[in-house]
Amino acid sequence: MTVTTIYVCTTCKTAEDPSPERAGARLMAALAGALGEDGANIRLEGVECLSVCKRPCTVAFGAPGKWTYVYGDFTPDTAPETILAGAALYSATDDGLIPWKQRPDALKKGVIARLPPSVSSPKASEITP
Repeated sequence: MTVTTIYVCTTCKTAEDPSPERAGARLMAALAGALGEDGANIRLEGVECLSVCKRPCTVAFGAPGKWTYVYGDFTPDTAPETILAGAALYSATDDGLIPWKQRPDALKKGVIARLPPSVSSPKASEITP
């Protein structure tokens, strides 16, 4: 089984959040705490920006050879369980495509983008005009 990376936008902020710490940074910390020792197939990686500022807090699931999904509209204090459940479903797939009916509601409503698996680029000499 491949390792799934959860990318967490640590710079996400919300207008109504009174905390001096950015909501994205709080989400990252909450996910790290919730993941604990059980996350053998899941890796967390904080990123400075996922450019989805209108839909904070934002995360993405990615793994080699799989579709990458970007999700938003999470609440840092209550979302870790849902995000980790979604990452476990994603990790269990061969292609990253979680069947719609199996997704937690927050992943159904919060999907922002789906990006195809990256493929190696052909060498310039292999491209035919």
